[in-house]
Amino acid sequence: QVQVMESGGAWVQAGESVRLSCTTSGLTFSHTAMAWFRQAPGMEREGLQCISWNGGIDHYSHHDQGRFTISRDNAKNTAYLQMNNLAPGDSAMYYCAAGSSYFCPAPSAFTIWGRGTQVTVSS
Repeated sequence: QVQVMESGGAWVQAGESVRLSCTTSGLTFSHTAMAWFRQAPGMEREGLQCISWNGGIDHYSHHDQGRFTISRDNAKNTAYLQMNNLAPGDSAMYYCAAGSSYFCPAPSAFTIWGRGTQVTVSS
């Protein structure tokens, strides 16, 4: 059974940083594109960034204005999302998703999801 699990969510002050982690089981992580999404209350889920098996990055959104960086460590079966200079508008549930191939698909193509980790930013 394929599982995706996020961690690292926190309640922080504006301007602070958070690093989210995403681990997987049941799939060959090093062969799989991974992505981060977020969803704020009352809003649609928004794709942020995707990283291919070999580190190539696709930006699904530019709302983060260069403050967010996706990365991966294939040896640890873990993907990360480093978020810097957070603002209240970044408050959301953050989700990790696993692709079905080596390279990043369209955001709508992801079908394997974690349950999310909450990030709340206060002003």
